[in-house]
Amino acid sequence: MISKKRISLFISLVCLFILNNSCAQQKENQREKNTTIVNSAYVDLTYAAEKSIDAVVHINAEMRQKHSTWDMFFQDPFFNFFNPQRQSRVYQTYGSGVIISEDGYIVTNNHVVEGAEKINITLNDKRTFVANIIGTDVINDLAVLKIDAQKLKPLVYGNSDDIRIGEWVLAVGNPYNLTSTVTAGIVSAKARNLNQLSELNQVSTYIQTDAAVNSGNSGGALVNTKGELVGINAAIVSQTGNYSGYSFAIPVNIVKKVVKDLQLYGKVQRVDFGASFVELNAQTAEQQNLSSLKGIQVFKVVNNHAADEANIHEGDILLQIDQKEVNSYSELKEILEQHIPGDEISCRILRNNNPLTIKVTLKNKKGTTEIIRKNTNVALNILGAKVSPIDNQTMSRYGVKNGLKINKLYDGALKSAGVQEGFVIIAIDKRSVETEKDIDEILGDKEGSVLIEGFYPNGFMYYYTIVI
Repeated sequence: MISKKRISLFISLVCLFILNNSCAQQKENQREKNTTIVNSAYVDLTYAAEKSIDAVVHINAEMRQKHSTWDMFFQDPFFNFFNPQRQSRVYQTYGSGVIISEDGYIVTNNHVVEGAEKINITLNDKRTFVANIIGTDVINDLAVLKIDAQKLKPLVYGNSDDIRIGEWVLAVGNPYNLTSTVTAGIVSAKARNLNQLSELNQVSTYIQTDAAVNSGNSGGALVNTKGELVGINAAIVSQTGNYSGYSFAIPVNIVKKVVKDLQLYGKVQRVDFGASFVELNAQTAEQQNLSSLKGIQVFKVVNNHAADEANIHEGDILLQIDQKEVNSYSELKEILEQHIPGDEISCRILRNNNPLTIKVTLKNKKGTTEIIRKNTNVALNILGAKVSPIDNQTMSRYGVKNGLKINKLYDGALKSAGVQEGFVIIAIDKRSVETEKDIDEILGDKEGSVLIEGFYPNGFMYYYTIVI
């Protein structure tokens, strides 16, 4: 029979065991809590930096200073000999680019290379190459370059639709020629429209971050913590021209689509919804008895276009496209920039407070679903002119470095603007022209007004504005 003393000792041991386990469990819980706190405050960005540093290149673009109107009165070799400051000079601009394929395709900002006579690329391993421009997109401020190289280390595309406000990102580039520089920040906003801050800005939607971006970062990579490309750094808003808290990147989903279009068609394919919109406010919602401020309202529908053919009405409120919410015009533009003519989208709309789902087949600006390819021989087909490069004697006589002489005019934009045969075109939209290919590259994707600069045999400079 077990004595009371032994029973008491057994009970004491059991209690001590339970107490020890309880203390150990409390310590483990505290350790896990502390670990959670530490992990939530620390984000390891080294992997993303290592993945992206070799994929970002340094761009050196050689530009030529343009002659002014006054200079054209003094285009005499003797005069220029004693006035060298009046001769055109080459200067350099710098920026960044991102390798997107193993065989040498690079994406950057259009403003980094626009008007460049020569583009030099330096890789992170110090190798240098001369790049060719495959295509440009002025509207989205993007350009695709190509270098003769193999087995490069490209960045993998991410999905800019999936990024979240508050998540960490890296900006990789070459600010102030400080090559291979990495800065970090968080996503501050999505679908940001800068047109309200600058009338010169054409891009309608940006990713906003607080990663430090300065001169030279343009065209560089915005990277998530997985080391994926989620944007191309393009702009800052600052009173000084230097970083002052926020930077802006073009979403990679737009970048992917622009790159693909330029490679396949030589021209970016743009769609037209066939309607104009206004954003909602509290006053509008109250007047129309709306239950919320979500969506954007159809202001006008273009007859016989995409929205009209899909039976969308003025006053309808567009809530979603393919299950993506649309609460601003910039969000709508970001979605549409990812499509080509002929794509069908599913639109969730509100009509008289009743929800509807309507399928819309997107069209191009001409109102068709055809792919619009890059126009070749723009000089003849659009400008209405046969041109030829001027010879060295003419260049020496007039003190110019380039030019295309109009030998024959036909019905076209130049003739309509009053241009005469014999006119020498030296620049289009401030970009020098030497060959017909230059005209094709400058005007192939251009819409709207164009500035033509040149001179007649009398040596006087003339400016013409044409519309294409």
